[in-house]
Amino acid sequence: MHSVPSKQQEFDALQQRVAELERELAAAQVDDSWRLSAGFYPAYAATTGFLLGGVAAVVALTVNIVGAMLVGRHPFELIRVYLTFPLGEHALVLTSAPAGPTAIDDRMILLMGICLYIGTGMLIGSLFQLILSYWTRGRSLGVRLVCASLTALAIWLVNFYGILIWLQPLVCGGNWIVNPQYHPIWVAAGTHLVFGCTMGLLSPLGEFQPVLKSMEHS
Repeated sequence: MHSVPSKQQEFDALQQRVAELERELAAAQVDDSWRLSAGFYPAYAATTGFLLGGVAAVVALTVNIVGAMLVGRHPFELIRVYLTFPLGEHALVLTSAPAGPTAIDDRMILLMGICLYIGTGMLIGSLFQLILSYWTRGRSLGVRLVCASLTALAIWLVNFYGILIWLQPLVCGGNWIVNPQYHPIWVAAGTHLVFGCTMGLLSPLGEFQPVLKSMEHS
């Protein structure tokens, strides 16, 4: 017969082994759950794309401002053209026409237009990051840039020639955003491409990278 101390030692060893097995099972379950979401995490991609889209919008707007100044146009010509959707033709002369009895200063309207532009870029950035995270994860920079450029051009074509070309005349009584006289095609397409390429460059920063710590057992 075994003595009481030996039985107690055997019981303690069994308890320790059970605890080790429980830890191993728990670690395996955690690893499996993380592995399922490591490839594509839509919520994470949409959130990071929201932030990266704001950066890409600032880059696109900055390039447009520099380009407008080089050709002798108003620095915020792009914003003025986009503001024709709610304001109509009056937006084209913001800060250029003599001051009138308006309730809001023209510069404040332009500032709100800039914020609206960046906010729109943040929303579109979520869509970009979802597409790039799904289709180009782990691919080369060239693949990401091509995918981002095609996405940018598709958004431009749909927004301009699928929606705004008929919606702005219906709502505002004129068509300025799609009119090459006010918004040349190469400027519109180029601005979208700068936004898309910036998203392509930044997209790896928004990819989900789980960090797992392996458990060591003595």
